[in-house]
Amino acid sequence: MTSLLIIIPAYNEEENIRSLIDSIRSISFKIKIEIIVINDCSTDRTSSICKELGIKVIDLPCNLGIGGAVQTGYKYAKENNFDLAIQVDGDGQHDPVYIDKIVEPILEGKADMVIGSRYIDKSGFQSTRLRRFGIRYLCLLINTLTDLKITDPTSGFRVCNKRIIDQFAINYPKDYPEPESIMYLRRKGFTIKEEAVVMNERVGGTSSINLNRSIYYMIKVSLAIFFDKIRKESF
Repeated sequence: MTSLLIIIPAYNEEENIRSLIDSIRSISFKIKIEIIVINDCSTDRTSSICKELGIKVIDLPCNLGIGGAVQTGYKYAKENNFDLAIQVDGDGQHDPVYIDKIVEPILEGKADMVIGSRYIDKSGFQSTRLRRFGIRYLCLLINTLTDLKITDPTSGFRVCNKRIIDQFAINYPKDYPEPESIMYLRRKGFTIKEEAVVMNERVGGTSSINLNRSIYYMIKVSLAIFFDKIRKESF
């Protein structure tokens, strides 16, 4: 039976993590699943709550950020020979009810990675105005530099097959990895698709994205995408 690892990167998500895990456990999935929480050196009860619930936790000794936390999950997936891996953020914005839907194209051999996009049907929480502006810019940039049309390049709600698990276990962007990883996979010749999902608004806790970090994000990701394009054309 196909096995799926649900990777939950979490930093100070004690207000959200219990309801997320309860939600995952309430669903009868079509494939075999396992949950792993990557606790990114939280200073609250994120780790202890997961352990109380009987969830396997990897406690990182220092804060690696989203890229390092997610890559830890991919390393675990590779070492334990999972067929598929999916990222579900610990803040509860990714609704696990859509997991079967975004896994299906991979099981049918139509994609190597599938991204859950909130901007196909444009239902549910659509993020802040500032972030929507940044997303539109990144869509235009990626679509211009490649022949790939992506509507939600910053979405971390994504599932990948074993071939990509092997790639990400070795090489995964460390800082704001989602748009960079799309370019990386495109350069490697993988097939990427999107499926419509509805995302939730964060209920508790505080997002790490503010105005200053948003500006840094746009500059850093733009440069990384351009460099990846140059690398593709040079080699």
